[in-house]
Amino acid sequence: MSNTPYNPLDKGNIGASVAEALLTRAAVPISELPSFRGAGIYVIYYVGAFGAYKPLADRNKAEKFEAPIYVGKAVPAGARKGGEFGSSAAHSTALYKRLVEHRESIEASTNLKARDFFCRYLCVDDIWIPLGESLIINKFKPVWNSIVDGFGNHDPGKGRYGGMRPRWDVIHPGRAWAARCAERPESAKDILNDIQEYLRSQPIPKNPRFYAMQDRTDYDTSVE
Repeated sequence: MSNTPYNPLDKGNIGASVAEALLTRAAVPISELPSFRGAGIYVIYYVGAFGAYKPLADRNKAEKFEAPIYVGKAVPAGARKGGEFGSSAAHSTALYKRLVEHRESIEASTNLKARDFFCRYLCVDDIWIPLGESLIINKFKPVWNSIVDGFGNHDPGKGRYGGMRPRWDVIHPGRAWAARCAERPESAKDILNDIQEYLRSQPIPKNPRFYAMQDRTDYDTSVE
């Protein structure tokens, strides 16, 4: 335990407070998401029966929601162009629209069901959105943020389908635009094996709450 004086304005502690605010919110079914305004960050949880995700589903059942499968952010329109600080986040619908896009991707899949997904979301002032997202990803290292790319991808558009099909679409086929992309050299079985190995070797936080990253003993490396 460090005796270094606690600085609430330290970047890590500010980020942790944002992350903690998100992770203590009630999780809602992504299939029943109410319309709302704001930009910010979110986490998505899986509770279904898809075999590769069983370790995650086991941690999320009984409304525990301890192991996100994906973490993301939605910034207000114009944020990258240096708009007036805080002027657009509260009026934006970016966060709601982003979660709806994710729901539509899940619904398009042939082997996933929207009813098996829950989310937490938090509207945040523009400046803290990237910090909160990065700290949560660093803590949980969700599968869909790491070794299974493409869940958050958009249709690249006509004439741009020469790129390789995302790994997410190889194991969860159904999105029409992804079917037009070039095939990957690896099979669905290869990717599922990678997921199994990743979840077997990846440390799982014992405590899903976010504590300013001061105690590195909150990781459970055991495999059941």
